[in-house]
Amino acid sequence: MGLLSLGTPLHWNDAHKYADHVRTHGIDQFLTIYKQRKDQKKQNLLWGDEIEYIVVNVDEEKHNTKLSLRVFDILPGLQQPELDYNAGKTSEAPPALWRPEYGRYMLESTPGLPYGATFRDLVQVETNMKSRRRLAKSVMYPGDVPVTLVNYPRLGCPDELIPAHEPNGQACQSMFVPDEIINPHARFPTLTANIRRRRGSKVEINMPIYHDTNTPRPFIDPTIPWDRDMFDHDKEAKLGAAKPDHIHMDAMAFGMGCCCLQITFQACNIDEARRLYDQLAPVAPIMLALTAATPIFRGYLADVDSRWNVIAASVDDRTREERGLDPLKNNRWVINKSRYDSIDTYISTDDTYKDKYNDLDLVYDKDIYNKLTNDGVDPLLARHLAHLFIRDPLVIFEELLEQDDSKSSDHFENLQSTNWQTVRFKPPPPNSEIGWRVEFRSMEVQLTDFENAAFSVFIVLLTRAILSFGLNFYIPISKVDENMRTAHHRGAVTNDKFYFRKNVFTSKSTNDDDDAFEQMTMNEIVNGQPQEDGFPGFIPLIHNYLNSTNIDIETRCKLTKYLDLISRRASGELMTGATYLRQLVMQHPDYKHDSVVSSSITYDIVKAADDIAEGKLRVPELLGDFDP
Repeated sequence: MGLLSLGTPLHWNDAHKYADHVRTHGIDQFLTIYKQRKDQKKQNLLWGDEIEYIVVNVDEEKHNTKLSLRVFDILPGLQQPELDYNAGKTSEAPPALWRPEYGRYMLESTPGLPYGATFRDLVQVETNMKSRRRLAKSVMYPGDVPVTLVNYPRLGCPDELIPAHEPNGQACQSMFVPDEIINPHARFPTLTANIRRRRGSKVEINMPIYHDTNTPRPFIDPTIPWDRDMFDHDKEAKLGAAKPDHIHMDAMAFGMGCCCLQITFQACNIDEARRLYDQLAPVAPIMLALTAATPIFRGYLADVDSRWNVIAASVDDRTREERGLDPLKNNRWVINKSRYDSIDTYISTDDTYKDKYNDLDLVYDKDIYNKLTNDGVDPLLARHLAHLFIRDPLVIFEELLEQDDSKSSDHFENLQSTNWQTVRFKPPPPNSEIGWRVEFRSMEVQLTDFENAAFSVFIVLLTRAILSFGLNFYIPISKVDENMRTAHHRGAVTNDKFYFRKNVFTSKSTNDDDDAFEQMTMNEIVNGQPQEDGFPGFIPLIHNYLNSTNIDIETRCKLTKYLDLISRRASGELMTGATYLRQLVMQHPDYKHDSVVSSSITYDIVKAADDIAEGKLRVPELLGDFDP
């Protein structure tokens, strides 16, 4: 969830006039924080997970499901314990914190208090996740269930919402989804509309269709209202926005309406945060592939397994000039990525960093870079921030234009929070005890709390191993980008290879051989290569870290179950969520091998997702002998 403020949001025609104002003051606000907190040290690791649910209404009698747009009716009840705690009405911390998300059918939860650095904290994660799911269920409307599917399989199909609405809203102007699907806070419809206005067209999302035996070739989607003439942008689909052999989507909701699993770490200091940022960046595409759980979009099977590119396209506000389609005239730069994408530059200045790893031709604002470096920010961090600030602020509240830059970070967060990358470097908020943080953002949410806990614990333990052993995962950023593209492939875990560093124990070496990387299978990256001088693997590295600690047997056994799940996913012994959901569709008696995911199939997917999460349905191909 990004920055939420109250006020009057400006239409893009007015907002763009203040873009430089927001950028200038945003940098001033960062500099205030940087100067005050750059030497801050925190003694203990703190971290937390973030799980997002979609709420679906299940009609048992009619064997039908609809996406429930009633989350804002139940949210106040979920948030009351937090409000009471903050107001001093109770000394007991809430078990969970609840937030809205982009979709009116989405619910976001985090633990009530951050977890600490102990192993005892790690074994509490699954219990807390289960408690949060129970809490969410306890306040639902009759028939509504919170499920940890990444997306609703038939989002954008007719008659799939409760309450029902038609796709005729002014904000997104979508042919498939109504504005009523969007979070009602003024930020979200304004963000949706201003992305379209700045871009000069609706967003264009096209995911390749999975060609089954009865899927037409070429596939021209018969459900697109090609001749609709409600808005000026309606003609775009016919003029090429909707590609043959692709599933076409045209609204932010298709991307930002997806759910994920995110982990945020508070580092001991700014240097540790920057190091974690860099070392986790090459891990991000690996974890995207390993957690892949999104094979269905708008009622069709796709030939991809992951959500990321859909979200990237759903918020791509770049103009034709910025996308390199027209010569630069009204814009300053050609920008190679959406504002939702993989990182573009490493930022750590520790001994393992080398300039050759930053091999992209980074676009950044030279004036902002000079301002930052003249004020004492080192070149790597200054380039990172000057790159983020090539974007325009999309939502500006009129009442918040003038701020005290020594006390507020709203202008900084306006741009920071709308650069949605695989890893995010987060400065401390003003006037808070919070330290320098890193957010790991690439993972897809899993069907069960057991899986979500396993992946959360895995990432935490991997960061401990990175810091304890001084591990070096650096590869060129261009190869991280290639890995992101590979991570989307159908069956990437078992069918593809990913670039990864061979020698992870090097630091100051100037020997190019020590910087070598190669394409490895997922099994090799996670479980290790068999040869003596091969890559040791994430799981063995974590076990070596655990061997070096004073951990009791019971806790070690619990953590080993989590690591074993991930090990077996990486080896292909167990399916990813995407492979399992694809199998559910293809083996369904109503499936006609035409790539269509019907209402009856969606009903069974949602029922299965809920039953698996509750432990009522055993799925050994997904979970093996692990009991969720």
